[in-house]
Amino acid sequence: MTVCFLPRSRSFALLLTATVCLSTLVAATPALAEDETTAAVEDDASEELSPVAEVETPQSESSKAWNLISSADPVVQLVILVLLAFSLVSWAIILQRWLLIRRAWSQSEAFLAFFWNTSSLKTAYDEADCYPDSPVAQVFKAGFRELGKLQEAGQTSGSPQDSGVANVGRALRRSSSECLTRLERWIPFLASCGSAAPFIGLFGTVWGILLAFQQIGITGTTSIAEVGPYIAEALIATAVGLFAAIPAVLFFNYFATRLKVLAAEINHFSYDFLNLVERHQRSRQTRS
Repeated sequence: MTVCFLPRSRSFALLLTATVCLSTLVAATPALAEDETTAAVEDDASEELSPVAEVETPQSESSKAWNLISSADPVVQLVILVLLAFSLVSWAIILQRWLLIRRAWSQSEAFLAFFWNTSSLKTAYDEADCYPDSPVAQVFKAGFRELGKLQEAGQTSGSPQDSGVANVGRALRRSSSECLTRLERWIPFLASCGSAAPFIGLFGTVWGILLAFQQIGITGTTSIAEVGPYIAEALIATAVGLFAAIPAVLFFNYFATRLKVLAAEINHFSYDFLNLVERHQRSRQTRS
């Protein structure tokens, strides 16, 4: 009995020990899984919180262009500086002429509305000082002053030409020419910039391509890494030339059209004013 009991006791003890170990392992498995999950999350967080400086950020296009310009050949840099100067002067002229022509047009419309609603030339002459930027008002003042001089001189007899209508017409044309010349000042520079800037940029392009071919001859390779910077410099010169030329051409055409319409308005007013003067002279001749 004793021999049979001892093996059974050992088997029972081994079974009990295995059961306890299995239950302990099962109980510890969720905790281990939780620890592994926490460690994985911490690893991911540490990766997400890695320094941003380690990630290489691409340079902006403006910084790349500036780097190309700063490292370009002196001739190409000189071309770009000349084109930038052309562009700055063109934009200054565009803004100044646009404001001046806009005031001239608006004040001319206001003066014409007042002129045709008044019954006295003297009143219109006194009111013309309120429109200093109106070429129509300035032309009227010149014609009225000439008419006043003729009346003071007593030139009120004879044919319309002899009575001073021709003199008033010449005064109107002279004042009209002066006003239009003042409005057109500096605008021809826009035409010059529009025609010359692309060729100046083309010169920079040719120079950059020449340097690229020289680099090919020196290195003996046609790799884009060797000739790419020179070609990029050439293309930047072309781009700056177009940047200076396109606005200049567009605004030159715009100003030319506006001045053409304004000149036609001045001519129409001059003809109407001469008709008034001629009718006035004929009425005075009839009464006399």
